[in-house]
Amino acid sequence: MFEKISLLLVDDQELLRDGMRIILNLEEDMVVVGEAGNGQEAISLYDELRPDVVLMDVQMPVLNGIDAIRFICRRDPTARIIILTTFDNDEYIFEGIRAGALNYTLKATSSDYLAKAVRTAYQGDSWLDASVARKIVNEFVRRPAPAYKASGLAEPLSEREIEILRLLRNGCRNQEIAAQLHLAEGTVKNYVSVLMGKLNARDRTQAVLRARELGLV
Repeated sequence: MFEKISLLLVDDQELLRDGMRIILNLEEDMVVVGEAGNGQEAISLYDELRPDVVLMDVQMPVLNGIDAIRFICRRDPTARIIILTTFDNDEYIFEGIRAGALNYTLKATSSDYLAKAVRTAYQGDSWLDASVARKIVNEFVRRPAPAYKASGLAEPLSEREIEILRLLRNGCRNQEIAAQLHLAEGTVKNYVSVLMGKLNARDRTQAVLRARELGLV
């Protein structure tokens, strides 16, 4: 008996998760081991279950899929994540891949295509729909060198990270930031950890000073 590919489904629509679970569990080499309704739950379940592949929605409450991918991949660079969404949106594609996703698949795709995407991600390879691949090539050609690299950052800060950075600058603690931004305190802690990594800072104070030097806040 061969070992099955363990899957974590992340989507805020329970009905859609139910359908995906049924479809994927029909594949003889796959099994859904966990489900989450938002990005924060996904992070916790990933740490607990360590699934082989994660199928991640983008737009979700509490914590969106792009930021959840970023958190997971920073903790585990070997994570294999597929963005699964109804949105054929350029920015979602670029941000998701930059965050660490291997594949970007639309929810409207066929069950065969979805299964192939899972198997490809499980092998650690990227496999993009032709239309998505064209978008990436076109964007690569069109865009100038990223400004964040010129400023010394290897990875850009998201809008939410900038918001949190500004509150850190104002001396806010995690609990205060969570209250102002309507986030869980654990989510804020994750954001701060990622911020310090991106800014190569050992603590919150150094992160703020580094951000000031770069003109980010």
